[in-house]
Parts: sequence; C-alpha cells; structure tokens
Amino acid sequence: MIVMNNDVENKKYDCSRGCVVERNDEGNLLCTYRPGCCKLEVYDWLSGIHQEQADEFFEVRFKNTRKAIFRNASGQSLKIGDLVIVEAVNGHDLGIITLAGPIMAKQLASRRISTETYEFKKIYRRAKTFDIEKWQEAIAREHDVMIRARQIAAELQLDMKIGDVEFQGDGTKAIFYYIADARVDFRQLIKVFAEEFRIRIEMRQIGARQEAGLIGGIGVCGRELCCSNYISNFKSITTQAARCQDLSLNPQKLAGQCGKLKCCLNYEAPVYADALTRIPKLNQPLELEDGQAFLIKTDILTETMWFSYDSSSMSNLIPVPASKVIEYIKMNRRGIKPESLAPHAEVRKTEETGFITAVGDDSITRFDEARKKKKKKKKPKKNVKGDKEAGGQ
Repeated sequence: MIVMNNDVENKKYDCSRGCVVERNDEGNLLCTYRPGCCKLEVYDWLSGIHQEQADEFFEVRFKNTRKAIFRNASGQSLKIGDLVIVEAVNGHDLGIITLAGPIMAKQLASRRISTETYEFKKIYRRAKTFDIEKWQEAIAREHDVMIRARQIAAELQLDMKIGDVEFQGDGTKAIFYYIADARVDFRQLIKVFAEEFRIRIEMRQIGARQEAGLIGGIGVCGRELCCSNYISNFKSITTQAARCQDLSLNPQKLAGQCGKLKCCLNYEAPVYADALTRIPKLNQPLELEDGQAFLIKTDILTETMWFSYDSSSMSNLIPVPASKVIEYIKMNRRGIKPESLAPHAEVRKTEETGFITAVGDDSITRFDEARKKKKKKKKPKKNVKGDKEAGGQ
C-alpha cells in the first residue's frame, strides 16, 4: 500500500515495503527505510554489540512478509536501512536491510540454518539511483498488472483468486500470489500472462491466513493482525481449541478476517487443556443426603464447579472445588452419600462479605486536597430598641 502525504509534495509512504520515497531539490529519487510499518518486524535487542562472526550476514526485506538472509559479497560496509542489490534466481532483486549484527546468529539458529552447509545468496552492492528509479517503475506497475491478471483468470474460468503481485527489482520478473481450494491448471494462464505483460512469471500459492498477513489489518482486539505482525509458521486450528475453552461455537465470533478460525484460539488452549485434566467429567447429579446436586456450569481456569439443587434454576449456585467433586464421586461409587453442599455455600457467603467495592476510586478528583470550609463569623446584633430610644431623646 502506497500512501501519499498531502503536507509534503512528491512524498510517498510505501507501507508494503517499509520505506519513504521522495525526490530532492535536484530531482534525484531518495528512498529511506521506515521500520514503523514493517510486517514481521524483529526487534534488535543486541544493537550496539559487535561480533565478527555475524558481520557478513544480513536480513533483507522485500514486499510484505517476504524476507531472506544474504551473505555480503560486496566488500562494502553495510548497515540497517541500506538499499542493496541481491542475487535472484534470474537477474537481480532490490531489498532493504532490516537486521544486522549479532542478532543474525540468533535468527540463523531459530531458522535452523547452518553457515557451513547452507548456500546463501549474495549481496552484490549498495543500490544506486538508477537501480532505485527502475525499482520504482516496476512497483508502479504492480496494481494495474494485478487487476488485469484477475480479469484474465476470470476469462479463462479458473477457480482461483490472485491476491497480490510483486515485481522483482530489475522489472524482469513478477511473482503472482494466488489462492485456490483445489489444484489449478494454469499453463494456459502463464502463456497469456507472458504475452500480456512481457515478463517472466512465477505462480506462488498461498493460504487464506497468508493472504491476510500480506494485506494486513486490525483485529477485533484493536491490535495489528498476528499473521502480519509476527506469525510466520501457521499451525492448524480446529474447533477443539474452542471447545476446551468452553467458547460458543459461533462462526461469526470465532472466525478472523481471513474467514478461518482465529489464530489466537491456540494461545490459551494448552492452559485450558491442562486444567481440564484436573476437572472430572460428571454425567449424572451428585447424590447427597439432602438431595441431588446438578452441575450447572464449570469455571475451568479456577477449577471450580457450580452446583444447584434445582436443575432448572440458575439462582443459589454453590461453588465446589474440582478436587472435592472428585472425592464426592468416589463416595457415590461406594454407595456413600455426602452430607450436604451447605459448607461450600457458607464459604461463598464469607467471601462475598469480604468484598470491597471500588466505586469512586477512579474519580479524577480523588487526589485533590479537601478544602476546609471557612466558618463565617457571626455579626453582633444591633440593639434596635436602644438606638430608637437614644434617637428619641
């Protein structure tokens, strides 16, 4: 996404690549790295530390979430924010250095890349003005090419959706990202694309979650989408993650912007699954001396089960710890009936009486000093009768 700045003429914010493009007074094109809008951005917590072993490795960022690690073969001194020309399968590409230094050793370890056996692609040199001009000309074609590519795919009646187009830095190749539920025979499509656009074509299939990561957006939580913020490996998500958290299986609430189940359903699922191992499954009411107790609801994280003597009533619920319920079930199996759940109800009442309300604590005037009211001095009453007598004399 390219955003024009109305305040500064000829200044563009390219959020898909994380840079600001503008022309100076001499007419030269300048491109500056802007890390604030980078997707899958990594915080360099080892900045300022020097380590010779990682000096030749750099992370180079391209469009959206495409990143790769390159080896510096140029002999030039490179730093974060430099635009560099890198090796590609055919021709060369242009990217922005986003990580350098000792943090690269951690990145290589996390990706399980060995510096001895892995064949790194090379960084040829720092990009020149001519390279940036050609790169921007190729970027300017991406949107029109994507719209035309969608029209061609519709004309050929192919069951696929072209989500994005990314041009290589030299403008000789383009990557078409597409989504398809089934296998698509796009041999004819590639021929039409090559004749229409006069470039080399690469078709790359992505999923719905990867498409959401490429596009980006804001989730219902008010934060940036996790898929465009930090998730690079997408794990399968099933409705079992929602069931173990006792969530209602409502597709509108459980689905994200990609139309699939939200990735955040997997975050707390292990905690709930662990707590469920300590909560017994109850298929019948508890047999007590004062009647039957029916399970109404279960609080998984606190491991508390709420019972009622009336199966159709939600009032007067009694909380019982899951460990106690296990003991009651064992007693019922031996034919023993516990006395009552009354002690648990008394404990609940005690806890309720110990509750302190916080209403008024959030008042903005609570830190103000209370002003003392000044006592008004009473004025002495005049002796009206005496004054009249004095005046009469």
